[in-house]
Amino acid sequence: MNWITVFCGSSSGTDDIFTEQGELLGKTLAEQNIGLVYGGAMVGLMGAVADATLQAGGKAIGVLPRFLQTKEIAHAGLTELIIVETMHERKTKMNDLCDGVIALPGGYGTMEEFFEMLTWGQLGLHKKPMGLLNIAGFYNSLVAMVQTMVEKGFLKGINRQMLLIDNDIEGLLNQMRQYVAPEVGKWITRERT
Repeated sequence: MNWITVFCGSSSGTDDIFTEQGELLGKTLAEQNIGLVYGGAMVGLMGAVADATLQAGGKAIGVLPRFLQTKEIAHAGLTELIIVETMHERKTKMNDLCDGVIALPGGYGTMEEFFEMLTWGQLGLHKKPMGLLNIAGFYNSLVAMVQTMVEKGFLKGINRQMLLIDNDIEGLLNQMRQYVAPEVGKWITRERT
């Protein structure tokens, strides 16, 4: 993996551990010569990951829609800042630039971006590893919901395995390095659950 896209909050959250782990992820990526691709902002967890990556000598590419650039949240010190017109173009560009994806804590935007790219993998549009860094149990309820999707027949077990989860950065990166995308199609019928 040469580049990892990180989706995360433009806020820092209520617990310092979110920022601490975001910074540690940025530092770890730089130390392992993995470039960061992210949403291009200087605020919240987004800014913390980017700053830590750059401070550790790594590369950070931001992808920011023009309408957010005008709100003065663009990070000025990045290796490269790519300006796009729409949120969809942002996700597409981030997908094109990366070899894998990690989600840190975040809100609706983080979930939407992560799950759209996970769905692209489920549909066979890419074979990239997709991981949740489950800091302080942030994603426990989401992981339980995904398991309910399997149990209720809305998600195949093999597709559930596409979602890599760890509460440790090194553990998650190791899972991502070993990931092999499933060859099974997405569609579920009563006979094939």
